[in-house]
Amino acid sequence: MEEIHKRILQRNRINLVRDLDPSSLYDGLLEKGVFTQDMIDEIKSAGTRRDQARKLVQDLETRGSRAFAMLLLCLEETDQHGLAELLQRAAPAVQIWPAAPNQVVDLPVVRPLPLSLCTDVEQQGKDNVPIYPIQKPSPSPSPERENTLTRPPGRTRRDSIQSYKMDASPCGHCLIINNVEFEPDSELSNRKGSNIDCDKLEKRFKALNFIVEVRTNLKQRQIKHALSALSKKDHSQCDCCVVIMLSHGTEVSHNRFPGAVYGVDGQHVPVQLITNYLNGQHCPSLQGKPKLFFIQACGGGERDTGFEVSPDEVEPSIGGADDQTDAIPMSSSSDSLSLSDEVDARATLPTPSDILVSYSTFPGYVSWRDTQSGSWYVETLDQVLEQNAATDDLVTMLMMVNHEVSQNSAKGLYKQMPGSFNFLRKLLHFQTHA
Repeated sequence: MEEIHKRILQRNRINLVRDLDPSSLYDGLLEKGVFTQDMIDEIKSAGTRRDQARKLVQDLETRGSRAFAMLLLCLEETDQHGLAELLQRAAPAVQIWPAAPNQVVDLPVVRPLPLSLCTDVEQQGKDNVPIYPIQKPSPSPSPERENTLTRPPGRTRRDSIQSYKMDASPCGHCLIINNVEFEPDSELSNRKGSNIDCDKLEKRFKALNFIVEVRTNLKQRQIKHALSALSKKDHSQCDCCVVIMLSHGTEVSHNRFPGAVYGVDGQHVPVQLITNYLNGQHCPSLQGKPKLFFIQACGGGERDTGFEVSPDEVEPSIGGADDQTDAIPMSSSSDSLSLSDEVDARATLPTPSDILVSYSTFPGYVSWRDTQSGSWYVETLDQVLEQNAATDDLVTMLMMVNHEVSQNSAKGLYKQMPGSFNFLRKLLHFQTHA
């Protein structure tokens, strides 16, 4: 895309994100060869309408000299005339003729048009250059897709799902933040048994060929600093990144990832902000690579007493006498998440692709921890990784964790249900020595 057109999109990004209806543009942009189906699918996976609009505008800047004019044409075709006029006022060289009823309109022509991508079109004459190719070439498959079978529309084959590259050595960085001893002013209890969790996970991820860094008893600002330092590392030679948070937790307002974890000073950091440090915008060397977050903390203060099932549905397992929770009541409205107040927040939030956040408990509920053997969630996660990492992908293993933890009972009464927010696009298999 020409630099002037990029600047026009950037200057008008707020209006585009606010008003654009991206779903109505997908077919037109696909038909005109601006995006491939895989690119459209990735934009759709961005999340909300605003997130999809934001990613669509960002990706357009990489799609060659035709992309801007094609966007204008698609806006006109989908009756988004206000946005088309807004963009065209700043780009008078791009001529778009709206279609009259039942009238076939010639494809738009850019005068003058520097021919920067010779693979898109061939010049015909000296004055006019068609910016839409008569016959759209079939895209050459990338190396990782060349063995993927073509599937009928509307059907997804399991054997067409790819796997993330996970053969780098080391595989990646793993940051463990282990908050055990809380300041008296925080009014938070010390988390006995958390060191057991930390030791297990440190050994486990070292065995999975990660460089593991453990940070203990961090305040809110120190947590942010540690995450910022991790985001500034060069991950270009790595295939994955892992962040593990062991702390007290609470429920906060959010628009993507729920929950927050506490620093030892009693100030919390939203999970949503934690994930933002490693997204594609803030950490370019992790773009397209899996970012995994494991949160051992309460999602709120509610205790789950479960519901009755038939005896053959469950194998009773009683927790220890020293079971404790990592719960803090939901933050007041004054403490609710407001990304615009955070130092690392951006006016345009990036998409959560290639991110998985695994929670020890369902949002709003407590998470149980045995002072002698550690938390239910971490103990089970460690065992499942040890026994199954050589054969199963991560999402399958997390389902095993969910099942096993759901069988436990604290004090013979209370239950716990882990879960994940999964935005991975491929299967993930850890490195093992097996």
